[in-house]
Amino acid sequence: MVFIKCPECGKEISDQAVNCPNCGISFGNKKYCKFCGEKIDADCVVCPKCGKQIEVLGAAAGANTNERPVIYGRPKSKWLALCLCFFTICGHKFYEDKIGMGILYLCTAGLFGIGWIIDIIVLLLKPDPYYV
Repeated sequence: MVFIKCPECGKEISDQAVNCPNCGISFGNKKYCKFCGEKIDADCVVCPKCGKQIEVLGAAAGANTNERPVIYGRPKSKWLALCLCFFTICGHKFYEDKIGMGILYLCTAGLFGIGWIIDIIVLLLKPDPYYV
């Protein structure tokens, strides 16, 4: 909570106050910018005078935090990709539709074994199913 000065009496009040507790002036559908003190609409997120953000955007827009996230991509089985990686060195890249990397792994034996070991560790840490 931020304190601002009342434009009528000059005493400090909360920036969320609907009216001044000292002089009783009503702010109606207005509020004051906590940075410049300008009177602005109650639903403003950014002050039109000073340009500073007054409220958190998610809270001001009424964002629902209970919504499920949107997942893009195709689901892939972690265990199938791990088996393909372990037994074929490059099969997991083709399974994930990464054809260029699959050909590179095929020609370099999994980037000389280093990329292959890293891929095994990364696949073990992924959720099942993961999305590519």
